[in-house]
Amino acid sequence: MDITSWQSQLRKGAAELVVLSLLRQGERYGVELLDKAGGAGGVLSDGTLYPLLTRLEREGKIVARWVMADDARIPRKYYTLSADGEMLVAEMQRTWFEFSAFVTGAIEESAHDRPTAARGRTIPASTG
Repeated sequence: MDITSWQSQLRKGAAELVVLSLLRQGERYGVELLDKAGGAGGVLSDGTLYPLLTRLEREGKIVARWVMADDARIPRKYYTLSADGEMLVAEMQRTWFEFSAFVTGAIEESAHDRPTAARGRTIPASTG
């Protein structure tokens, strides 16, 4: 697996958590979600966001409503968490914090506990 494929899988796995977490902060429409979670290094694009929102709405995790602003030419679809979505994102966030702490610990441990030869010193050979 190359780094691009790995990064793609990482983003895909985090997208739902990011969207639900942003909606936990309050109601948003699609472009707002893209602005917060897209861009360089982000987890979403318009090609991934809207299918995700459709699925979450179908599953009852989010609720949508159309709003026509006085100065708008077209309505905007706003999304908010349902009660089920609120419970799901709370559990997902707890799981993420535990998971990310474990991964961070493993990465930090591997960076600090490399064999001393890797840091430019010689490791004595086993005498057993």
